Amino acid sequence: MASTQRVVIIGAGIVGTNIADELVSRGWKDITVIEQGPLDMPGGSTSHAPGLVFQTSPSKTMTHFARYTVEKLLSLDCFNQVGGLEVATTPERLEELKRKHGYASSWGIGARLVGPEECLKMYPLLNKDIVLGGLHIPTDGLALAARATQLLIERTRQAGVRYLGSTLVTGIEKTQHHVTGVNTSAGTIPADIVISCAGFWGVEVGAMVGAQIPLLPLAHQYAKTTPVPDLAGRQINTLPNGRNACRPILRHQDQDLYYREHGDQYGIGYYGHRPMPVVAASLGPTGKHVDDRNMPSRLKFTADDFDPAWKETQQLLPALRQCQLEDGFNGIFSFTPDGGPLVGLPPHLDNFYVAEAVWVTHSAGVARAVAEVLTTGNSQIDLSDCELSRFEEVQLSRAYVEETSQQNFVEIYDILHPSQPKESPRNLRTSPFVSRQRDLGAFFLEVGGWERPFWYEANAELLNYLPPEWRPVQRDAWSSQFYSPIAAAEAWKTRHAVAMYDMTAFHRFEVAGAHAVDLLQQLTTSDISKIGSITYTLLLSSNGGIRSDVFIARLDQNHFQVGANTANDLAYLVREARRQGQHTQVRDITGGTSCIGLWGPRARDVIGSVSTDNFSNTGLPYMGVKSATISGIPVIMFRKSYVGEFGWEIQTSADYGLRLWDLIFQAGKPHGLIAAGRSALNALRLEKGYRTYGSDMTTEHDPYEAGVGSAVQVGKKEDYIGRAALERKYQHARTPARRLRCLTVDDGSSMVLGKEPVFYNGAPAGYITTAAFGYTVRKPVAYAWLPGRVAEGEKVEIEYFGKRIQATVSPEPLYDPHMSRLYSDSQSIGPELQKPLKHLL
Repeated sequence: MASTQRVVIIGAGIVGTNIADELVSRGWKDITVIEQGPLDMPGGSTSHAPGLVFQTSPSKTMTHFARYTVEKLLSLDCFNQVGGLEVATTPERLEELKRKHGYASSWGIGARLVGPEECLKMYPLLNKDIVLGGLHIPTDGLALAARATQLLIERTRQAGVRYLGSTLVTGIEKTQHHVTGVNTSAGTIPADIVISCAGFWGVEVGAMVGAQIPLLPLAHQYAKTTPVPDLAGRQINTLPNGRNACRPILRHQDQDLYYREHGDQYGIGYYGHRPMPVVAASLGPTGKHVDDRNMPSRLKFTADDFDPAWKETQQLLPALRQCQLEDGFNGIFSFTPDGGPLVGLPPHLDNFYVAEAVWVTHSAGVARAVAEVLTTGNSQIDLSDCELSRFEEVQLSRAYVEETSQQNFVEIYDILHPSQPKESPRNLRTSPFVSRQRDLGAFFLEVGGWERPFWYEANAELLNYLPPEWRPVQRDAWSSQFYSPIAAAEAWKTRHAVAMYDMTAFHRFEVAGAHAVDLLQQLTTSDISKIGSITYTLLLSSNGGIRSDVFIARLDQNHFQVGANTANDLAYLVREARRQGQHTQVRDITGGTSCIGLWGPRARDVIGSVSTDNFSNTGLPYMGVKSATISGIPVIMFRKSYVGEFGWEIQTSADYGLRLWDLIFQAGKPHGLIAAGRSALNALRLEKGYRTYGSDMTTEHDPYEAGVGSAVQVGKKEDYIGRAALERKYQHARTPARRLRCLTVDDGSSMVLGKEPVFYNGAPAGYITTAAFGYTVRKPVAYAWLPGRVAEGEKVEIEYFGKRIQATVSPEPLYDPHMSRLYSDSQSIGPELQKPLKHLL
């Protein structure tokens, strides 16, 4: 966007002032910041934040946001880099710290696992009888958020930013799909861009433009002790710029606690209490007088809720038994359904941005990303997990937001498995097949509100008939969670007979209208014009990064179906169609459809018994699509496969779904058909080398780095977003500096799950994206980002809970590299399946 845009930022906390500063540093000048509280202390979450910055998290994006925040606050002389120490008092937490050390190595944060003696050396007040070890990160520390905010206000004011303190936002003016101004108690301010950085008031600001902001304000307890005798002689604020702490910030996550020094006192934060939701609108307007004890975000301390924290604190830090609690408060801050911040545009507006639910830890990183999006069109850090539009419609209801956000508060320090689902709410979205799946003993996990079967207990008997080379290996306790060896039997059946998979929950968008083809040609890297064909293609950002990978099927002249990844894809398509004009309609049809993936060498035998349509290679070639009927049911047949075997995705409307399942299931019995789940599908996918957007590749990667360069059609006549950047980058046919590579684990059994660091020549060189046991190839398979110089056949090491696992960079795909299984018109069943088939029929 042009730097002459009139920008209005709502909120002068640590996020809003950082965005103003980031825009100013990029040459933007016409910026107004509105704050309902006094500028010297606005009274939001920034004003009471204790400032502890632990940078490392399972999220690469959030860790990079935190690292930049530390760098920027250091440059402002507003960061006390005392380091961070997380201690374990249980064996389970000690193992979790090993996993977190792996995250630090993956994301480039210096960290050390330390024993109990070194923990005590760094932190003499710890109880030596209960600490088992710790994780030390020297670059963590304390953010002086309130001071940084004042310095940023002063700096940006000098650059021309206008600040309006004690000014209430009363409404936002808009015309069609644009906001045009902000109504305030001091009048209307014209705007080309509005950015809401209102923190826990974000729900109310979003409502002014009809935007659903899925955050929940929650109160969180923080208390200070009386002076600690062991810290006698220290005075608050005697160190430069408020640096009244010398020892590392401390986390005791086994008891939901964290600590920092305040001179000779201790500050204690507690997440173990009951969730305390707050309605921001009930707080009323912020008064003109705000101080440390009188601010909207600081509620009355509820001492009874803090009693368990005080007892556990005296257990961990015995020196505090000589103290009392001097002061405490319940401070308000924001939680979301998945714990991430809310950044970006709502689907229905083109110039109303939000940066909400952002903690001090990530504040400058988020601000830089927003400024990059506004000034260049792209953030250098992938934002897909932070996008406001990432939530499904069902996840935007207030009931869902309140329940899941409170659950995130409860679980914030819990040890959670990466596959661990929500316990509630469940069964929000189910396919028409759900009753049959339950009859078969399906084990469901939830994603995006959908219940997805991962395996079926009805297939457990098949384990008795697996050939020796297909029998599942023993797994460690961590990787065995939310896993069943039944997946091996389901994969075996898919490779040697036939299996049906529920594909209903995959996103399907309809793109229709006279200019639909023009829109999709402009957005994708391939020619999608052929009627009756399916095209695997990419959506790129303007700098050539991968925004998404999609399957586009042209059903007729003006009618396309897009198989996509997330709700972010829908928002993007809707927004681009709107910018094109009123010529193209985009809508989500997922909930009105059902879909079965029927794959395996006997798939043709099954379909031939229920349909007289021609599904041969001539009647429906690979990557072809056509309408057909199956026993009178109208269906759309998509000749494609996620598992690398012959077959189709068979789609019909939801009302026909159950009958379609029953027909195919019954017709398949003579051919050994089973229902199979996502665990088997994911393993077969990896063996075939199919990438997953969001895990294997993001906007931070280009197609050639990610190994999907074949989806970029060289010589495509139509121009498309990202083409120029991609061609500039590779105009000299350079080898990518990094590449997504396939790894196989040398010992044939050691599992990894994703995000573990990979070492090359003994040094951290990359990280795992996705992984599974490859039942066909008889070893664990993982994909990893590695330097481009690492060649096939070379050895690497994967760190898993502090241990090194040997792996080999392998050619891909591991299975059927010549695609014969996908293209074959007919295949015979393997002889090893004959005996079990006779037994089970």
